[in-house]
Amino acid sequence: MSKAKTTTLSGCLIWFVLLTLIGTCIMPIAFVVGSVTSFSDFAIQTMGGFICPENSTPESYSYATTSTDEFGNPIPSTAYELHCVDANGEVVKEDPIGYAFGWIGIVALVGLIVTALLSFILAVPGGMMVTRLLEKFRKPRAIEN
Repeated sequence: MSKAKTTTLSGCLIWFVLLTLIGTCIMPIAFVVGSVTSFSDFAIQTMGGFICPENSTPESYSYATTSTDEFGNPIPSTAYELHCVDANGEVVKEDPIGYAFGWIGIVALVGLIVTALLSFILAVPGGMMVTRLLEKFRKPRAIEN
């Protein structure tokens, strides 16, 4: 196999391995960050720009509710919603879940882009390292023959 083919093959293999390894670290972090920040004012304003109709302002609305624990017992919790409020103060649109999924998706997309960039940047040096290792293993065999 020529050096160019070996370098290309090892670069692609290294890129795939790096994509997998870096992705298994970054993507769960991105989902947690997206979930934790989904009720922040920045998330509400960002997603409100996509969801709310024109001439309305996105606002965070929270209320006390109950959830169930792993044993099926009710426990107190807080729920968050995106409310689109017009100039008169009336709620034009309510979005209890969609804005959070959208926000988590945006943060996950950022995590995916970071994963791809890091994998691409590190694939070239990794591919070169694997090529050198393969050449070291191949040289003694060539001398023996």
